[in-house]
Amino acid sequence: MIKFNEVQVGDFMMGEFEGKMWEGEVTRLNGNEKQVCLKTSVQEFWFSTDHLHPIPLDEKALLNLSFIKQQNVDGTIKYLKGSFRIVTLKQDDFSSLEMWYREDKRHHPNVHFVHQLQNQYHDMTKIFLTKDPM
Repeated sequence: MIKFNEVQVGDFMMGEFEGKMWEGEVTRLNGNEKQVCLKTSVQEFWFSTDHLHPIPLDEKALLNLSFIKQQNVDGTIKYLKGSFRIVTLKQDDFSSLEMWYREDKRHHPNVHFVHQLQNQYHDMTKIFLTKDPM
């Protein structure tokens, strides 16, 4: 379950309907009823927050967001999108990461899911993080 106050238009997440999961992008919010409209590959659907699920932050998710992977000689992995950087200490370990954009550097931010990364990215760059390449 995702807290309604964590959701922003443009975030990617999963909506559950009749046992099936649908990945989608948030297009609208209904604050009165705490509902989120997801645009899926089929159409737009409204979901209550108890039927929303986060997308785990991993390499597949970053590559899907058009990040470029760079392996460093010290074993760390750097993911780049424009001037924005994410560094993990080792391959496939996203439990501890650093991110920075220009002079704004954040050590071990509370980012474990794609929508949290999107919200941090927007906070740092003032640009929405989409799947489009830079």
